[in-house]
Amino acid sequence: MPAPPFDPELVPVLAALADKVPPTITLDLLPALRALPADPTAGGAVDAAGAVCDEHLLTRDDGAQLAVSVFHRRDRGAAGPGILYLHGGGMVFGNRFGGVQAHLPFVASHGAVVVAVDYRLAPDHPDPVPVEDCMATLQWMHEHADELGIDADRILIAGQSAGAGLAAGVCLLARERGGPPVMGQVLQSPMLDDRDETVSTRQIDGIGVWDRQSNRMAWTALLGDRRGGHDVAASAAPARATDLAGLPPAFISVGSAEVFRDEAVTYASRIWAGGGVAELHVWPGGFHGFENFAPQSGLAKAAAAAREGWVRRMLDIAAE
Repeated sequence: MPAPPFDPELVPVLAALADKVPPTITLDLLPALRALPADPTAGGAVDAAGAVCDEHLLTRDDGAQLAVSVFHRRDRGAAGPGILYLHGGGMVFGNRFGGVQAHLPFVASHGAVVVAVDYRLAPDHPDPVPVEDCMATLQWMHEHADELGIDADRILIAGQSAGAGLAAGVCLLARERGGPPVMGQVLQSPMLDDRDETVSTRQIDGIGVWDRQSNRMAWTALLGDRRGGHDVAASAAPARATDLAGLPPAFISVGSAEVFRDEAVTYASRIWAGGGVAELHVWPGGFHGFENFAPQSGLAKAAAAAREGWVRRMLDIAAE
């Protein structure tokens, strides 16, 4: 099945990435991907945001300890909004610093407190561990809001790729369990559907970044033999949710040339069908992660501006 063309400015980026980031990620590549260094300064983004980073350990009910980084202003004032950031990596690799830089400017502009967690990864820790780790982090933010400098009524969840799928799953769990309250969800190229049935998953097979086979591998790592079957909870694969009413407003952004395109579009449509609020952007010719891999491209700048504008509006409205 022919795929949409990649944006012309992104084509040479893909060619340069070919040796470092193959279209298909297999289980045997996970040790090397997990060994990549975690850089909390990430190009000076923390200093540029006028922020400092505090490290915490969150102890789960089973005794596991999760590393949590909290980014906040050096000069703490009144309680500010909280942003729970969930990293990508197919739920099989990645760490809490991957992509968090995109949300650090809100520390300076809105006094936000950005919280990033190292949730446990599949296949070592299959479903429901990753999403429950993220839900526990949201609860921790609420319970410790005063000491963290967070306004507990103004917490937004943001994620990219697998992290966006987890963000959607946490919002579904919060609705199901009656809280904690979430004021918005930022779903950047969200990983939502384990069933491997969309047109876009058939199109992006052996090309781009994070292709169909990578996606199958990751969902199998998370769900095992349940992948694609009937015994999969919506908190694990949010596309399984039959009712998307009553969810916080959503910002959904995806490339037209990536596996997750169709499930992202469908998720937005079903939020609208449930009477909810969603802003959807489909970036023509965007491959998975183009904002990260080609931040200076015109497409990435437009995508970043749209996302930042939405978050800014949400934070401004909540402050009124």
